[in-house]
Amino acid sequence: MDLAEIWRVMRRRWYVLIPGLVITAALAAAVHFLVPVEYQSQSTVTLLNSKKATEAFDGNPFLSTQTSLTGMADGLARNLNSDGAVADLKALGLTGKHEAKIADNALGPFMWLTVTGTDRAAVLKSDEILTKYAQKRLDDFQTQQTVRPEAMIRMATIVPPQEPQAQTKSRIQFLVMAGALGFVLSLVATFFVEARKRRGPGKHRPDPAEEQGDGPEALAPEPEERPAAPGPAPVSRTEEPAVERTLGIRRPPSWARSDQDGPAAAQPEAPQPVMAAPTTAEPLDEESTHGHRPHTGQ
Repeated sequence: MDLAEIWRVMRRRWYVLIPGLVITAALAAAVHFLVPVEYQSQSTVTLLNSKKATEAFDGNPFLSTQTSLTGMADGLARNLNSDGAVADLKALGLTGKHEAKIADNALGPFMWLTVTGTDRAAVLKSDEILTKYAQKRLDDFQTQQTVRPEAMIRMATIVPPQEPQAQTKSRIQFLVMAGALGFVLSLVATFFVEARKRRGPGKHRPDPAEEQGDGPEALAPEPEERPAAPGPAPVSRTEEPAVERTLGIRRPPSWARSDQDGPAAAQPEAPQPVMAAPTTAEPLDEESTHGHRPHTGQ
């Protein structure tokens, strides 16, 4: 089926296609209004060396970065994503979903603190709460280890919580899925109606197997083979046929025949009883020939 035929079918069955497209548009509109827009705010923080560790650099913490700070940043991010931290943040007023992780392609102990939600103002406030809570959790870790204040690792905010941005990726995905599904179902319904109309009501198109002999005729039982009619019994060469007994023509007995008559001459039969020669007074015993007299000499 080419594109021209598809277009002809769609134009012929417009009363099926158009309602399907209308339902698809309604479904897409429902997805647009029912699926809320999500907003996301993100801040970037970094871990710095303690005041005591930066004395050799005149107190500049950015000159004394250490690889151990990256490990501390990874541990802090895992703690912020734990269930205990989630409960604490909700108690502080955080709404939506939050995530803490090491920044992508980071060359130091940089962390991303992200909050996602449907309320734009609440997302920005929640990101600020998350940033302050991260600083508090870092101090709690070191306090539990009885670290002196001058030797504690510090945290600095590189990028403050940003203005929330709309995240339309998931919404567009739902819209595309709803539109594609509705359009495909409309086409399927259109061609289904076309196929039913071509076949006609109450008609059954036989399967190819039935057309090739799998129909009702093929299922009929095959006639039983009848035994062949018995043919004429083979005539033995030692027994004279019935024709010779009925005709007036007499042939010499088998034992008196020459050797040319076949292998039966080699096996002479028992001599028949000799009948008395007819006298002149008695006529010859001739069988009735029904008006037919045999030729002499035979």
